[in-house]
Amino acid sequence: MSRTDANHSPASNDAWTGWIPPVEAGTLVAASHGTGSPVGQRAIRALVQAVDAARPGLRVAEAFVDVQAPDVPAVLSGAGLRPRIVPLLLSTGYHTRHDLAEAAAGAQGTTVSRALGPDARLADVLALRLKEAGLRKGDQVIMACAGSTDAQGVADCHTMAKLLSQKIGTKVEAAFVSAAEPSVETAVARAQERKQRGWFSPRRRAGRVVVSTFLMAPGHFAARVAGSDADVVAQPLLVPGLPVPDELVEIVLERYDQP
Repeated sequence: MSRTDANHSPASNDAWTGWIPPVEAGTLVAASHGTGSPVGQRAIRALVQAVDAARPGLRVAEAFVDVQAPDVPAVLSGAGLRPRIVPLLLSTGYHTRHDLAEAAAGAQGTTVSRALGPDARLADVLALRLKEAGLRKGDQVIMACAGSTDAQGVADCHTMAKLLSQKIGTKVEAAFVSAAEPSVETAVARAQERKQRGWFSPRRRAGRVVVSTFLMAPGHFAARVAGSDADVVAQPLLVPGLPVPDELVEIVLERYDQP
């Protein structure tokens, strides 16, 4: 015999005491940056809904560190026991080290997982987006990251570029939309120059300039990447109208489960 409801995990019978009262399940607080783009908002919400559907019995609450409401402290105030914040962010940075850490410190029993990246499964999704964009052998690939003033966040992006390089079998250069160098504009300009003058030797011409968009969803930064002078720009990890990648759902739940 068992009982479940939306906020409690299944209970079980005990041979000595009989019925054991249900234990309140924890809450996964999915904390994304927030965006003013309605398309980007739908993409992030689809990920949160996919995580919710993948783990029946787990409460999943959406929260934001900037731009949108509710903010993380507001969500934590009604999160119940054992909330765990999972940043829907791709690397370490100010939001993870400060904003989310401070929010957790202000709510008893709250913990914070590490960011979603670096992770080889994210490289799998980036490779899929490049394939959808028509990546060809010989193309120059630049991976566009949001950028951070946090040195570890920058290092995380370089790690992801290496993981993507291993996945697709060609060199990948990390570049940044803001706060770090090289900028996406600079990296694209250098690659276009290589294409014009030849790469390594006149007999070996550099291919097209292709940008892999290492961003969660459409929004201001993704629009800046799309507006670069690259020959091809791949879509971000989440694309409205396409299924939410299983890899992203797996990573979010794994971050929740990790001690």
